[in-house]
Amino acid sequence: MKKITTLSISALASAMLLITGCSANNGNKETAAKSVSVTEQSPAKEKVGYSLGYMMAEGNKEAVGDLNLDTFEKGFRDGYEGKKAALTEEQMQEVLTTYQKEQEAKFVKDMESKAGANKTKGSAFLVENGKKAGVKTTASGLQYKVVTAGTGKSPKATDVVEVNYEGKLIDGTVFDSSYERGEPVEFPLNQVIAGWTEGLQLMKEGGKYEFYIPSDIAYGEAGNAGIEPNSTLIFTVELLKVK
Repeated sequence: MKKITTLSISALASAMLLITGCSANNGNKETAAKSVSVTEQSPAKEKVGYSLGYMMAEGNKEAVGDLNLDTFEKGFRDGYEGKKAALTEEQMQEVLTTYQKEQEAKFVKDMESKAGANKTKGSAFLVENGKKAGVKTTASGLQYKVVTAGTGKSPKATDVVEVNYEGKLIDGTVFDSSYERGEPVEFPLNQVIAGWTEGLQLMKEGGKYEFYIPSDIAYGEAGNAGIEPNSTLIFTVELLKVK
């Protein structure tokens, strides 16, 4: 999973292409984008313009969530038609750089807020979860529950393991699952989060465990794709084979 990153100038530049399709008919009317209608029977050039615009917008809309589409279209038309820009190139660069810095500051503040809230929620969850029948807690804070004990061998940290698993947040949201993909995965046990490296060494082949992993032995303050910073994670893991 990819790490969460802040807005970059390159992402911002890509986002500036969001509604390319709005101007694809090369018309001079300011209302052209609003009046055009595209269907399967439209001319090829219209469909090309619309397709480019839609795909670029869909792929980049999160980069500039508050983009003013009217001024974007005005800027695009002026540039495409060779008109004099309302701002100098230096001014435009300054505007984009300032915007990026503002978005980065907002992002950092938002992540710090979420990190604090998730840490508090996770700690409270683990306190209550640790009291449940069958749940054991290790020195690192890792909690686990044996669903099926297993009878094969246990892996070492340097081994490659084959597993099926499902990963959830404490609110029940599933963020990753080999079951959904329809096939198990293999990986070196010392190249995953610390909670997994520790937890799977407690298992035997054929076993099935539930792991409740504190954020500091999961993805920590960095978080990951679909996982906010300082998130406590819940995994159901079947150890199929130690290689």
